[in-house]
Amino acid sequence: MFKKILVANRGEIAVRVLRACREMGIATVAVYSEADRTSPHLLAADEAVLLGPAPAADSYLHMDRMVEAARQAGADAVHPGYGFLSENSDFARRCEGEGLVFIGPNSRALELVGDKVRARQTMEKAGVPIIPGMKSIPRTMEECRQAAQGLGYPVIVKASAGGGGKGMRVVSEEEGLEAAIEAGRREAKSAFGDESVYIEKCIEEPRHVEFQVLADNHGRMVHLFERECSIQRRHQKLIEETPSPALDAELRDRMGSTALKVMAAAGYTNAGTVEFLLDKDRRFYFLEVNARLQVEHPVTELVTGVDLVRRQILAAAGEPLSLRQEDLRQRGHAIEGRIYAEDAGRGFLPSAGKILFLKEPHHPGVRLDSGIAAGWEVPVYYDPILAKLIVWAEDRELACRRMGAALSDYVILGIQTTIEFLRDVIGHPEFRAGRTHTGFLGRHFADWGEQRGDETARRLALAAAAFDGMNPAGS
Repeated sequence: MFKKILVANRGEIAVRVLRACREMGIATVAVYSEADRTSPHLLAADEAVLLGPAPAADSYLHMDRMVEAARQAGADAVHPGYGFLSENSDFARRCEGEGLVFIGPNSRALELVGDKVRARQTMEKAGVPIIPGMKSIPRTMEECRQAAQGLGYPVIVKASAGGGGKGMRVVSEEEGLEAAIEAGRREAKSAFGDESVYIEKCIEEPRHVEFQVLADNHGRMVHLFERECSIQRRHQKLIEETPSPALDAELRDRMGSTALKVMAAAGYTNAGTVEFLLDKDRRFYFLEVNARLQVEHPVTELVTGVDLVRRQILAAAGEPLSLRQEDLRQRGHAIEGRIYAEDAGRGFLPSAGKILFLKEPHHPGVRLDSGIAAGWEVPVYYDPILAKLIVWAEDRELACRRMGAALSDYVILGIQTTIEFLRDVIGHPEFRAGRTHTGFLGRHFADWGEQRGDETARRLALAAAAFDGMNPAGS
């Protein structure tokens, strides 16, 4: 087993991994940028190493500095978390070359599934259903135009490297194609250091359903069922749940078997997720592999009882997988809401600033994965996720009610967050009925800011009054 693990990330996911290491008796190293000198994740580690200036390119995305930090601290393994370098095959290869164990898939598998076009080719050969799209990275704008015309609008521009919705643009007509491609390239370059994009046919109003997979280095592999992730803004997930309201036992078995087929074709090890789009006729298509721990992994943990971070570490250490597919069960229902530092009433614009007041919910069946604290300054340089609120209950309706109650008791003052927005989504009749799709927010919440302005102001005034009551003048 590893003696010391460096966690190559920040925020709530760094806290999650650091705590798992502590439970396993493994020493830990946190890293931080100059903007994160007071970040709460540093308190969860045994030691910390400064990477460099605030911009991610000079800190959390800087491979030389990350490897040097591991060397300096005497770490023997690196956990990348999600985002940043987590799906970078060059970084995994660099770790391997330096004698560091990369806690994730090996560099060959990362390279395959990280190249979305190559992954599509591999899956097509393996007989996995794929969305119609380009078979290679386009070199010219004319190639893009021809591909889009052949597929038929609407199409979607996607980054070839990375995931998380970065670099994605839906294009409804040819006039918007060039601008979408250029914007996608800029965003992909900033997020992944690779500006390559390609084009797929856009399937309208599908469900986004993904399967969690665990594999060891000895050929053993299982899936831990699905997560429904259809509530999205700008192709990034806001709410995830399991089980999916759309799947019955037969469809779940078929999709789970296909997910294992995908990972076997990629030669995949460790934890990863196979994403599918499910259309209105219950046909599913391979979307991509997320070759890392997912943001939404806690809902799977609550329903299956499997600690995914611990299992990642065990697999990377060479331990055989002790789980058997026939022994795995889904128990109850779990829902996760992502708490972002964003103004949902103004197009989800990022919101930076100091957290002046923090009141977290404490209810039965509630879990909070957080990377914030009162008094902390939220920086402008990184993904704006602050925390994840996760609830578990015996059934979906109770889980929805429990999530609504927890969100009502969650207060963050000083910055804008998605708490109020999530509360309204959870309470929407169509969501409660399980009738969701990836266009759900655009259809039902496009003018949410105007509709909710007065109520939000009222709730913030009440929260501010509570804050004043707890902090009387002169104290």
